[in-house]
Amino acid sequence: MPIEFIKDNLLLIAVAAVSGAMLLWPLVRRGAGGPWVSTLQATQLINRENALVIDVREPAEYAQGHVLGAKNVPLGELTARAGDFEKHKARPVILVCASGSRSGAALATLRNRGFTNVANLAGGFAAWQQAGLPVEK
Repeated sequence: MPIEFIKDNLLLIAVAAVSGAMLLWPLVRRGAGGPWVSTLQATQLINRENALVIDVREPAEYAQGHVLGAKNVPLGELTARAGDFEKHKARPVILVCASGSRSGAALATLRNRGFTNVANLAGGFAAWQQAGLPVEK
């Protein structure tokens, strides 16, 4: 009986499995790439703890708009330029990219260089703009 049910409803079972996986994906993604901060948490870190904001997007993307006071260090240059930020190891560091995907790699790079208080901006610069927070051009 159960085997016949599975055979007769294989498509429905597959749809249920895929939709369940899609529901779990954001949780799995958040766990990967290190800690994440929301736009609210990021503004609190910037205002209360003088957090350093590093934008890892390409210069052309950065020029179109970025978080106020953010330093632009493209992801490809981060390893070479990480030494520029050695004096800021004690401060919180917030990494920003377009949507939150490139900043995960940047976080791993900075962690390997000894930065301990580093976080990704959840949703990236897109989430920052969507929240209506100030942007500099």
